[in-house]
Amino acid sequence: MSVQRILKVGNSLGITLPSSLVKSLSLKPGDSVEVQQELGNSLTINFPDSHQLSLELPKIQKSTQKKI
Repeated sequence: MSVQRILKVGNSLGITLPSSLVKSLSLKPGDSVEVQQELGNSLTINFPDSHQLSLELPKIQKSTQKKI
């Protein structure tokens, strides 16, 4: 987990996202974000527009080798 600072953006506040998170979720400027306040001081952030690819492992193809 990384610690981010709260930034002033116009009349609002915002945070930056670590580049590794942006890359892993394939986020783009303008994508939607859902923020829910949990008990205490916790937030849940969902990115419904993320274009994250599944982590399904590729199928391994058997290679045939001929001995000469």
